[in-house]
Amino acid sequence: MKKQICLGLLLAALCLGGCSSSYTMKDGFYTAEMSGYSHGWKEYICIMVKGGKIVYAEFNAKNPSGYIKAWDNAYMANMLTDAGTYPNEYTRYYASQLVEKQDSSKIDALSGASHSGGNFIRLSEAVINQALQGNSSTAVVEIAAEETDK
Repeated sequence: MKKQICLGLLLAALCLGGCSSSYTMKDGFYTAEMSGYSHGWKEYICIMVKGGKIVYAEFNAKNPSGYIKAWDNAYMANMLTDAGTYPNEYTRYYASQLVEKQDSSKIDALSGASHSGGNFIRLSEAVINQALQGNSSTAVVEIAAEETDK
């Protein structure tokens, strides 16, 4: 019985050691964005990978002219009153959590920004997949039909 357990542990260790290189992010810059605009904004994420780890992340949204949501002071004032948070706060929170935890599944949603938090998780999964493949093209994450601006 002890031999079987030791053999099983040895095989598992060898597989993990041999397989781990396929799960290493490639150094570079990677981007993912939503496929369309929701309420006038298209969310996106950019990451920089160095030494196989995410060392920088930016999460935000832009309007069709390229204006960044976190810069919109009027939007900030309205959202802060209604939701208790605002884009410049929650975008930095989500990005810093990704850098710290290196795993989108370990990031907690921020109260008042749960919709963007859900999109952040989907975008970060896509961008991490791009980094694992070393694919620097922009990944596009489908937006739900009911959310798109018509």
